Amino acid sequence: MENLRLIVGLGNPGREYARNRHNAGFMVLDQLAERWKARWGLEKKFAARLARVERDGHRLILCQPRTFMNASGEAIRSLVAFYQAPLEAILVVVDDADLPLGEIRLRARGSSGGHHGLESIEQHLATREFARLRIGIGRERSDVRQITGHVLSDFSRPERELMEKVLARACDQIECWLREGILQAMSRYNGVVAA
Repeated sequence: MENLRLIVGLGNPGREYARNRHNAGFMVLDQLAERWKARWGLEKKFAARLARVERDGHRLILCQPRTFMNASGEAIRSLVAFYQAPLEAILVVVDDADLPLGEIRLRARGSSGGHHGLESIEQHLATREFARLRIGIGRERSDVRQITGHVLSDFSRPERELMEKVLARACDQIECWLREGILQAMSRYNGVVAA
């Protein structure tokens, strides 16, 4: 489909996970949908919550998989196949514990960095050649690799205040990606968001 862009936010469905650090991708897409006045609908055939909108000459599909984080690729594969979306039209927004809270980093491609949601997408699409916007959520301790409890915990009140700024900057970066391309969006917005 010409001028199609598929913007995917990763997270876990359900109220109990809504404010978790691991749901940073969902949070960005919720902000985008609100900003663009896009309406969400649950589409079972894609195992996803979708919102469609036209903006900056693009037909946009916002996607929040309902498959839980570690099976995100199932929903993405079905959407990509149905819409014949080229890889350069896909942007995945994901939390990253290896980036400090308050930092965002957009890349045109890359490894999963051990993130199970990205691993699932890479497996189902059989490629790493898709853009990903990483939202830093930090770690409690840098010497500990097991972080399940941390990523499934909620942001503290001061962290939530910083995250509001992070979410706004991430949305600005995505809009720049749509208008001016990934190189401009990377150079202009990658980095630390001031508290």
